[in-house]
Amino acid sequence: MSRSETVWIVDDDRSIRWVLEKALQQEGMTTQSFDSADGVMSRLARQQPDVIISDIRMPGASGLDLLARIREQHPRLPVIIMTAHSDLDSAVASYQGGAFEYLPKPFDVDEAVALVKRANQHAQEQQNQEAPPALTRTPEIIGEAPAMQEVFRAIGRLSHSNITVLINGESGTGKELVAHALHRHSPRAASPFIALNMAAIPKDLMESELFGHEKGAFTGAANLRRGRFEQADGGTLFLDEIGDMPADTQTRLLRVLADGEFYRVGGHTPVKVDVRIIAATHQNLETLVHAGKFREDLFHRLNVIRIHIPRMSDRREDIPTLARHFLARAAQELAVEPKLLKSETEEYLKNLPWPGNVRQLENTCRWITVMASGREVHISDLPPELLSLPQDSAPVTNWEQALRQWADQALARGQSSLLDSAVPAFERIMIETALKHTAGRRRDAAVLLGWGRNTLTRKIKELGMKVDGGDDDEGDDA
Repeated sequence: MSRSETVWIVDDDRSIRWVLEKALQQEGMTTQSFDSADGVMSRLARQQPDVIISDIRMPGASGLDLLARIREQHPRLPVIIMTAHSDLDSAVASYQGGAFEYLPKPFDVDEAVALVKRANQHAQEQQNQEAPPALTRTPEIIGEAPAMQEVFRAIGRLSHSNITVLINGESGTGKELVAHALHRHSPRAASPFIALNMAAIPKDLMESELFGHEKGAFTGAANLRRGRFEQADGGTLFLDEIGDMPADTQTRLLRVLADGEFYRVGGHTPVKVDVRIIAATHQNLETLVHAGKFREDLFHRLNVIRIHIPRMSDRREDIPTLARHFLARAAQELAVEPKLLKSETEEYLKNLPWPGNVRQLENTCRWITVMASGREVHISDLPPELLSLPQDSAPVTNWEQALRQWADQALARGQSSLLDSAVPAFERIMIETALKHTAGRRRDAAVLLGWGRNTLTRKIKELGMKVDGGDDDEGDDA
């Protein structure tokens, strides 16, 4: 960017303004900062920058209010919306309001600078856009993890589109929730959303489910029945577990996607429909294509835009927030007071493997709401199957917290005399680690541990540890 290019920064956080000012000025840009949106519009009447970066939540007018006014009066001016409140509504509202990009805090300064440069380069290509209607809240999709922010961005970018979408993700990650969100934030929001799980439909009924049947088409077809395609006309058809669709049904689906029409089972008159397809699967469709189990041409028809939903173990920072949400919802359903997770319980949950993903966490919160005796939930209050599971190898930043979790888990299993096993295990780990750091030199390892070398040698014998002789031939220093 040349030195003449100007960036306005709108944020009530002085530190954010300062960081962005310094970073952009180092790139040769001119900056002007505002602590609220109030003075920006009057200033725009006299002067116009190349790019505006605005926080979304500020005293007085919000960043979205400012965005709407800028889009109305200066539609070609790129606006980057940043927020510390990383949720789906913020992301989608930013994109639907016409923001160039959505920047969740905390952000990498270099990425923010690169984004400003890209916004300026793109500014001349931008076209006038009308601000779409307000959004319906989607509280079920929660996430501050970077992987979920990518999902929110994708939903926002697709909010003006009717394009086909393929959703990938393990079972229980929330693929249908994302499909619902894509529909609700699309031009088809007022039309039907019809979902069909391919894995739940018997093979001999699948074509009738999708395309309907004429009266008398087969034994038991006493009346004409409209299939899911007709039910979804004008709206969205969500085909879950598309990888389980039989080969002959794949062929019929491909023809519908190509021609926009089909025949009911037993019918001879084509039925024309206007349907947006969103498909989902937990399987690798490319692998199924290579194995000859899924049509390659159908795969390419479906794989126009792909959204990957992260598994629970890839978004551990979201687990406490999700758990609180599910506990509150379960309490509301059962008309009871919501349970509160102790901090060590939240930490324990964050480190579990969660093979069932969000669905498993939700069911766990229902179990806790019914079965936990007190309002505060301790580790010992968790379902027994979670207490016997190994925790994932997520980094442990607080060894005392990890020890407390181990003790809670052991006591919940009915163990006693914990110190008889815990103290020797602790000493063994400390000795092994110190020897590793000193390449087996016992004198140096003893110094690291705060012992004399004789004490270290005695402990090694007491614990029955097999270690190299190291520097035992040196003089005693205990």
